[in-house]
Amino acid sequence: MADTKQDSGAIERGVGRTALMVAAARAIETHRPDSLARDDYAEHFVRAASSCGNWPLRPDQVAGGDADPLWGRLGRYFGLRTRVLDDFVIRSARAGGRQVVLLGAGLDSRAFRLDWPPGCVVFELDREPVLDFKQEVLHKLGAEPKTRRVPIAGDVRDEWATSLITAGFDPAIRSIWLAEGLMLYLPSTAEQQIVRTVDELSVSGSAMAFEVKLGPERPEVRANAVYSSAKHWIGVDLLGLFDREPRPESAGHLESRGWSLEVKTPFDFTREFGRGPQPEPDDALASNRWIFASKPIRELDTVTSKARTG
Repeated sequence: MADTKQDSGAIERGVGRTALMVAAARAIETHRPDSLARDDYAEHFVRAASSCGNWPLRPDQVAGGDADPLWGRLGRYFGLRTRVLDDFVIRSARAGGRQVVLLGAGLDSRAFRLDWPPGCVVFELDREPVLDFKQEVLHKLGAEPKTRRVPIAGDVRDEWATSLITAGFDPAIRSIWLAEGLMLYLPSTAEQQIVRTVDELSVSGSAMAFEVKLGPERPEVRANAVYSSAKHWIGVDLLGLFDREPRPESAGHLESRGWSLEVKTPFDFTREFGRGPQPEPDDALASNRWIFASKPIRELDTVTSKARTG
């Protein structure tokens, strides 16, 4: 098995570094007295990365508290997003989805920390060095997944459906697709390909959740402290990583293919849970949208499903 410190270089640069940023935010959220989500593995990923030794992993290590734009406000955003998407995948699994596909899985530990219904399988698709780094950290912790887990080495910008099916994914079974914090960094063509592939591989009853930004942001928004603090303190240039091409109408494509959609802002869930980021002037989070899509079950699919189980 590869050495963690050697492998960590692959995740400490570019978009990979954002996975560590989110992991640190999840570690902080885990130890908040009013925590929305718990991820006991998150801090271990950050500690295994040699360049992140001075990052906070506890609320009392964030000098500005929730007022800190990076570990306070943006950190609470990631904690809220984690909780919302945790609820989404478990709710979808309990409704009958048995295949979960994490696109650009990064340091996602849902296979290890959520209580899955029997018979679920979690496919994790990401670049091989990222998966190797995560696996080594989890191996050293003696972590065991709570359901079947299948890592798949691949790049979401390339053709990946063949690898997914070869790994055991069955297009005839209901699936749950999650693209958490992924689409923002992809070329428009890659996002379009992902959405088309998900539609093609999904039977009725399947579900998908992903995050988008609406159009280019004004200069005043691009100057927001969330962006400048991430670049200054941890070397993550979010604005530089965001793809600047015009964004595709991914939600509209799914809707045109018969999917039902629910579009939410992060602040909708701040109000629902009573905690999380609040709107502010020239807000870096204001254009973020969380898309929840489901492929309605048709009567013919119900009959076919009953015939299979009968």
